[in-house]
Amino acid sequence: MTNNIHKTAIIEDGAIIQANVSIGPYTVIGPNVEIGENTIIGAHANISGHTRIGKKNRISAYTSIGDAPQHRDYKGEPTRLEIGDNNLIREFCSIHLGTVGGGGVTTIGNNNMIMCYVHIAHDCVIGNNTTFANNVALGGHVVIKDFATLGAGSMIHQFSIIGEYTMLGGVTGVDKDIPPYIIAVGYRAEPRGINSIGIKRHNFSVEQTENIKTAYRILYRSDLPYEEAKAKITELAKTQSELLVFAEFFKQSSRGIIR
Repeated sequence: MTNNIHKTAIIEDGAIIQANVSIGPYTVIGPNVEIGENTIIGAHANISGHTRIGKKNRISAYTSIGDAPQHRDYKGEPTRLEIGDNNLIREFCSIHLGTVGGGGVTTIGNNNMIMCYVHIAHDCVIGNNTTFANNVALGGHVVIKDFATLGAGSMIHQFSIIGEYTMLGGVTGVDKDIPPYIIAVGYRAEPRGINSIGIKRHNFSVEQTENIKTAYRILYRSDLPYEEAKAKITELAKTQSELLVFAEFFKQSSRGIIR
C-alpha cells in the first residue's frame, strides 16, 4: 500500500518511511527518523533526532518527538529514542532523546496511551500497556513498568521507579519508588491500598488477589523493618508467581519506597 503524505509535510533526506504511513500537513520528519508501517501522524508534528517509531502508532498534532534532551551535558551526541508498536501519543506531547551518561536511549514499549501535554524526559524507560493522563511529567531516567496508570498532572522525580499495575491519583508527586499493585495519592505520594480495580480488570484470581493483599500488609501494616519485609515477600514470590514483580522491583529500587 502507498503512503499518504500531505504536500506541505517536510520529509528530510535519509528518513525512512515504511508502507502505508499517513503524515499530516506541515509535519517535519528529520533525516535520522524511521517510521514503521501503518503509523498515522497528525498535522504540525515534529519528529527529529535518531528516532525509531514502530508499527501502527497514532501520533497527534503538535507533538515534539526525538528532540534534544534538556540536560546541560548534552553536546549533540547521536543518542536515540525507540518507540514500539500500537502506541497512542496525543497532542502537544514531548518525548526526548537519551543522554550518553544515562545509557543513550529513551525507550517506550507497546500499546501505551499517552494523553495530551505529557512530557517524557531523557533516558526514561516506559513498558507496555501503560496509561498517562493529561499533563503527566517525567524527569530523566524514570522507569514506568507495565500496566501502570498515572493520573493527570502527576510529576515523577528523576530516577524513580513505578511498579507494575500501579495507579497514581491526579496531581500526585512522586519522589520515591512505588511498588507494584499500589494506589498512591498525594502531594508527596502515599500508599492507599492495592489497585483492586486494576487487578480485577486483568483477571487475577481470588487467590492471587489475596496473595497481593498479603504482600501489601507485610510491606505497609506489619511494622517490619523494610529489609525484613522485602525478604519475606521475596520468599513468598518463590511459590506465588504474581509476587515476582515485587522481587524484581526490590532488586531495582534504589531511592527507597513510599511508606
